[in-house]
Amino acid sequence: MCSLEKGVELDCQWIEFDDVRYHIQASVKNPNLLVLSVSLPTPPPETVFFGGLPPEAIEAIKAAYGTVVHILDPPKDGFNLTVKLNLSKLPPEEEHRKALLGKIASIREVVQGAPLRAVLKQLVSRTVKSDLNKLISLVHRPNESFFVVPQAEKVTVVFPMRFKDSIDSILATSFLQEFVDARRTAGLGNAPQCMWSPSPPQELKEAPAEALLANAGFVSFVISPRHVEGRKLDRTVWSLSTFHAYVSYHVKCSEGFMHTRMRRRVESLIEALDRAKPDWKKVKKAVQTRSFKRLSVNDGRASSNSRN
Repeated sequence: MCSLEKGVELDCQWIEFDDVRYHIQASVKNPNLLVLSVSLPTPPPETVFFGGLPPEAIEAIKAAYGTVVHILDPPKDGFNLTVKLNLSKLPPEEEHRKALLGKIASIREVVQGAPLRAVLKQLVSRTVKSDLNKLISLVHRPNESFFVVPQAEKVTVVFPMRFKDSIDSILATSFLQEFVDARRTAGLGNAPQCMWSPSPPQELKEAPAEALLANAGFVSFVISPRHVEGRKLDRTVWSLSTFHAYVSYHVKCSEGFMHTRMRRRVESLIEALDRAKPDWKKVKKAVQTRSFKRLSVNDGRASSNSRN
């Protein structure tokens, strides 16, 4: 941001995990203006978008950024959201300035997590709207969704865990079972209740069959009001919104660790085999240094007589 305030030409695109794409543009002519476009994962049929965005997303953007961000309608082609950032309206205080820039960097969480945030806010106030007291589908990966079941005293969040690779599926199943067991330790007594099952839980009885295709089971979290009070709300929304990416990261790390261990084991076995091989150069040299003297008949008789 400091470089942008001095004025630079910038036109950059990049992709984040779960197929979230960004496009950022800046110009020397208007150093205080920054245009940011965001493309979200393609929603599955059971997930509803309004104007290309999740429910409550527009309200969440306005609440998070205030006058610093202006939403452009329509967004740029190929993107769900385009906003114009006015850097001259950033707070003068350094602490507040950094906090707002951090929120801008987390625009994905603000937009994708807007419906989940709205449900969890109602949990804090213990008021659940009648139209939200049902199964809610939220997109988090291309053509994949997770489900939220709001109630007056708790919110249940269920993740169907899908992996394209069969090895990843096996590792994820083992990881998730250990993940649930770890929740039972004494030090994690205040963490949300976590459950894993190979079949869909009762909360997903109204979900379409296509959304329940999971080769690594189903993970459920039970969120109570104490998990979303105060600053815990932002952390809970981010952790739930990126849970599948969190599991995928640890699965890939585990796979990489096992591959490294296997390569080291193979290398040690090869070294042992190499040490067991005879050194043919030394053997050949030893054979060449040996000499044999042919004895005549008289030498043989003399040697025999001397022994007698």
